[in-house]
Amino acid sequence: MELISALQFLRLNDVTEAWVDTVWDLEFTERKPLDDAIEEELTASDEKSFRALYQCLLAHADDHQSVGSDGASQSIWVVLGESGTSVKSLVAVLSSFILAAKSKGANVHQRVNSLSAASLYLLLLRIPGSIGNKVFHEVLLDTCLDLTSHCWPQDSGKKRKKDILKSSQSEGKRSKPQRKDTAEMEVDEEEEEEEELHFSGRDLMRIRDAVALLVQSLLRLIQIFPLKDRPQSMIHCVQVLSKLLYFEPTIGGLIFAAEQDITKLRSIPEMAFHGLQLLCLPKHGDQKESLRRVFHQLLYVILMMKKGNRGKPSLLVPSQTILTTRNQAVQFVCHLVDELKELALPFLQILLQHICFQMVEKSEFRSHGAQAVGMLTSQMASTDYAYFIKWLSNFSRHSKMVHRLFSVDVVMVLLEQPERRPEECQDPDLVCFLTHKFLIQNLLFARRMDESPTVQGHALNCLAQCLELPSLNATKAIHNLFSASGTQTVLEGEITEGTLSTQHTQKTYPTLPFRTVELSSTDSSGCYTRENVALLLRHVKDSKTNVRKAALQAMVGLLKHDVIPMTWENLETLSERCRDPAVSVKKKALQCVGELLSAKPECSVVQKAWLQGVVPAVVDPENSVQDKALEALDLVLLNQIKPYSVNCHLDASQRLTWNLLSLLCHECQNLSRYFSRAFTIWSKQKKFTPVFITSLISHTEADHAAGAWLLLSKVAASSPKLPCGKILDAWDTMISSKDVNVTTCCHILCVMGDIARHLNEETKDRVVGDLMSWLKTFTLPLEMISSAVETLYQLGCSEDMKQTQAFLNQHCGELVLMCESYLASIILTENRAQDLDEELMVKHLHTLGVASLQCPAKVSKRTVLLVESVLTTHSDKLAECQKELPGSLPLSQFKANSLPTRVRAHGVITLGKLSLLHEELVQKYLPVFARELELGTEVSVRNNIIVIMCDLCVRYTNIVDHYIPNISACLRDSEPVIRQQTLIMLTNLLQEEFVKWKGSLFFRFMVALVDPVPAIASLTEYCLLHLLLKKNPEMFSQHFIECIFHFNSYSKHKSYNKFPQSEREKVQFSLKGEQHREKRFRIYRFLLEHFTDAQRFNITNKINQTILACFADEELPLDADGSGILSETFSILSLKEMKLHAISSSAGVAAGEEAEEENMAAMAKAVLQAAQKKVVSQVQKKTFIENTVPLIISLKNLLEQKHSPVLGNLMSYLQVTMQDYRNEVKEFFSGDEQLASEIEFVLKTAEKEREMLEQMNTCSLAGDAKTPKAQGSVQGSPVRSRPLLPFNFATPQPPRLNFQAARLSLTDRVHRSRREEDVQSKSITLEGTVMVKGAVKDRAISTPKGFNINLTFDEGVSAILSDQGTSGESSVLHVRSSEQQAPGPRLWNVQSPLRLRKRI
Repeated sequence: MELISALQFLRLNDVTEAWVDTVWDLEFTERKPLDDAIEEELTASDEKSFRALYQCLLAHADDHQSVGSDGASQSIWVVLGESGTSVKSLVAVLSSFILAAKSKGANVHQRVNSLSAASLYLLLLRIPGSIGNKVFHEVLLDTCLDLTSHCWPQDSGKKRKKDILKSSQSEGKRSKPQRKDTAEMEVDEEEEEEEELHFSGRDLMRIRDAVALLVQSLLRLIQIFPLKDRPQSMIHCVQVLSKLLYFEPTIGGLIFAAEQDITKLRSIPEMAFHGLQLLCLPKHGDQKESLRRVFHQLLYVILMMKKGNRGKPSLLVPSQTILTTRNQAVQFVCHLVDELKELALPFLQILLQHICFQMVEKSEFRSHGAQAVGMLTSQMASTDYAYFIKWLSNFSRHSKMVHRLFSVDVVMVLLEQPERRPEECQDPDLVCFLTHKFLIQNLLFARRMDESPTVQGHALNCLAQCLELPSLNATKAIHNLFSASGTQTVLEGEITEGTLSTQHTQKTYPTLPFRTVELSSTDSSGCYTRENVALLLRHVKDSKTNVRKAALQAMVGLLKHDVIPMTWENLETLSERCRDPAVSVKKKALQCVGELLSAKPECSVVQKAWLQGVVPAVVDPENSVQDKALEALDLVLLNQIKPYSVNCHLDASQRLTWNLLSLLCHECQNLSRYFSRAFTIWSKQKKFTPVFITSLISHTEADHAAGAWLLLSKVAASSPKLPCGKILDAWDTMISSKDVNVTTCCHILCVMGDIARHLNEETKDRVVGDLMSWLKTFTLPLEMISSAVETLYQLGCSEDMKQTQAFLNQHCGELVLMCESYLASIILTENRAQDLDEELMVKHLHTLGVASLQCPAKVSKRTVLLVESVLTTHSDKLAECQKELPGSLPLSQFKANSLPTRVRAHGVITLGKLSLLHEELVQKYLPVFARELELGTEVSVRNNIIVIMCDLCVRYTNIVDHYIPNISACLRDSEPVIRQQTLIMLTNLLQEEFVKWKGSLFFRFMVALVDPVPAIASLTEYCLLHLLLKKNPEMFSQHFIECIFHFNSYSKHKSYNKFPQSEREKVQFSLKGEQHREKRFRIYRFLLEHFTDAQRFNITNKINQTILACFADEELPLDADGSGILSETFSILSLKEMKLHAISSSAGVAAGEEAEEENMAAMAKAVLQAAQKKVVSQVQKKTFIENTVPLIISLKNLLEQKHSPVLGNLMSYLQVTMQDYRNEVKEFFSGDEQLASEIEFVLKTAEKEREMLEQMNTCSLAGDAKTPKAQGSVQGSPVRSRPLLPFNFATPQPPRLNFQAARLSLTDRVHRSRREEDVQSKSITLEGTVMVKGAVKDRAISTPKGFNINLTFDEGVSAILSDQGTSGESSVLHVRSSEQQAPGPRLWNVQSPLRLRKRI
């Protein structure tokens, strides 16, 4: 017989019966060696022998199938019996080959033979009669199936680790390294030894073909052999086939069909999909159970996770192969749903829910997961789709941030699908869930108020993307959110979305029971708000950078599509963000204003906002922001300068350029300095070519000539030579014209000054003559007077300084004399105020000041006294210069002056310019200016005096330094403009180090922090943090202790608060008293927030030495003022800002959840922070015990003796400080046992109060239905339950707190749960209560509406993200019928702490 001949190589007759019995007794768990001779012959067996035997057995099996009778099958077993071949021996010998591959270091030959033997065994099982002949053994079958992974060489350890992302990185959170269990360690050891084996490409192909044959044999087996009564084998088959989906990449698309020729399936993944489909046939058991198992395994394929038999799933690197397999798995699920229809739909719902629940935070995984959800929902009917959307709505309010984040991704994918028609849904209650409007307003827009910045930012980003969708209904929904009419409005306090308290997300992915994920439904009406635009503007100024960036993008989208109006308020917010503290936000803002300008180039408000945002960014301290701003300006302005002719037509880009330049000439003149900085940079890059200059000059004759002259004034200084002809023509036109534009004239004057070096002497003389005649008219605006004098200087400039000065003395001296004559005619005339031309007087004063700076020698004493008289009274002896103004009195103390305030203000400026030239004038007028600051009443005069004194400080630093206290006293002036001007000027002087932090200056800046005008307080904070602290990082810590004494006006300390101050200044800057306590502590907190940890540590020790020690040693008296200082010191030491960040902050937690993914550097940083925290904590503990504790004990005794109320502050400080050392109180205060006992009592009392407060906070009043926090809120930490079975593919349930049940005892809750057990309904309202394990049996849990299918497959129900219980209870779902009365008002969950302690 051919069969017997093919069996000869197995040496079945030579195998002893004892060996066979031993192998069967060992249950095929380990390999029993044969005799050496037989072992050697069997090992030498080649692959051809196995293939021949396989073909022979396959032919017998096919013959039996074609005949359809038992004859052929009986003939195989009969033939074996007649030939004396024992089936038992055959199985034992095959098992010897199979188990050989499990040994460490199995070679290619052994692996191929093992796989071939396994194929033979599966083929034997396929032949009818295999059960009767005792061929089947479950352990051996499982071993054969496992060979697909055992025999295929694993990648090297290093590569394997790269292919799997650690689960600790799964949700963007750091976690502790997980300890490997024994099984994992054994696998690692095997892989390490396997690394030493090297396989050639041919070897790998041999193993691959053998694996393919084994998988084909498995498919042949499950086509015939039912696994209905063998659930473990069924489960194992599903697992093995699921793993084989990743075995090799597939070429081309896969075809899923129930009837396929196995021999035509070329790729192993294709065979695996076919096998999974075969396992869903009725012959293998309940199809529902089969679908549940298959979908459970495909879940991890879709999630791109690796799930072992036990332990937590780990993430796979999303390579192209992994992504292809995932796409095929999604298509396969769609195919199964199409084939099985209603039978598979409930499990499709479950699969979708589990994809959502087990999603991780990584953006790539979320993106692919959302696409999978979109593809799967496309297979649903409208009713089922509406049910899923209803579930998704509740899921979007889950306590875990990643769940809310993923719900936004899913919404965006669903919005790309065609909108479902209402008539397609049979249930009228679910129709509302079909619309895109519901997705946008109830799911997406609701996340704008999420407490997680990551979710907020993502939702706002997606909101902007919705406007780009082709769906008109989606766009309409966005419009409805921001339209003033027809929207439901709610109060400000009601729009706070109750997104469930965010907890630390799980670091790993526990195995979930695969059942319907049921979430309680809440009526959310938070999609419409009264102030949606205002809310969005607040998001633009959010404290988190990613929220600000997302809000900016949303704002731009709404503005581009005309959803919100183009008002300056909205656009100003965008331009302000171009100066954001965060570099990434600045870049985003620059990009956004650029997008908006491209979309709305004709809108003047947008143009202004673009200029206000981009131009100042040219001087940004960050180079990358500078480059981005310069690039934008270059693209929009310089690149659009083309040659101009009268007949040419300007395109849209050119019109935009000239409109922007026109704004710079008029409304945005304040940007001129920043704009000049851009040209300074461009000139170094040699951007201004002769062609560019020629094109620019051609525009000086156009209607938009103002913009051309603006550019020309910036370019002229850096250009080697300009065509002077057209410029001189423009000059002549300007001189002869009566209607002169001030800005354009100033630019022309600037250009004339720049080209002066290229003009000949004759032309220069002509231009000088024109200028002088123009200036002598005294009709020019003030800006033009300054520009004209500057141009005059440039025209007279030469290499010979004497010649230049002679030119200036001649022309500017003439102007000075004219001004002097005019002033004399006014001042020396009686009744001068009656016919005074105020404008002409101001122009003469201004001209005198500007011209005198160019010719100091021409300024006489008479000129000075004339200007002085503008500020004081008329003097009859002024002409003889016999009366001078005493320096001891302010200007306002002289006889009242009848000149207008505006004239006096300009007179002060002119007097300051004259003083710049003569030091004796500075010494004469500084006391006058100082007194005028103190006693003057005219705001403009005092404002100008501040400017003058600060300018004089630059040139005469030593002289003006004595008057800095007089200037800084203006920080408490009654006029906000004076306070702001003083702040700006002093900051400039401090930056340039013309002024030092001496005396009371620092403390006066601190008082400006609490200025009643918020804008001034904000400006002060900016000046201190971004301008001054960078130059002197120790500034805050150096002055901190003195702040305590100074602001409390305490001067009894020997070292502090001893600098000189007048009584008026002491009262003016004092923050003493309980009424100013809040202001003082705002200052303390501000300073402490910007301390380094080293500074906090040092300042604590310094406070001990300089304050506490002084009171303990009674160097400072404990009177009323002393008690106030000591009390305030204890309060400061108790501030959370005083705590070291290295200890108080959780190591490795990224601020605002900015980062989605971790890397090795972040993990290393977390380890370093943990080590640093430990070391710092130990040092701080030692210092506290050695330095602080003795002082505290001494002070406590002293305060008790004096019955001082400060004792309460001391105990409060100890309560705060000892929170971290509550178990070491006795060790710390071993020197005072009574104090230790008191501290322990205080800590225990505070703990009880905190527990009670937390319980009160977790409860809500029944009528608080409008507050989303009370709607369907989920407790932050999941309910723990008993360990779940690995394949308990059931509903993961979020824990819910039932406020009525919370008041019941454990026994009461159990009884109540049992009473509710029999309630049956289609309603899906979730009431989270608890039930003792095993109390629910065979009940349909969480059945979706419309499905009368029991989805609870065994006892484990409703646990979510929990592998072990903490209290022996299970969270169980209870279904309440719609006819049942709704639960009563929710009550306060008030429980005794003692009772809770007993329960624990």
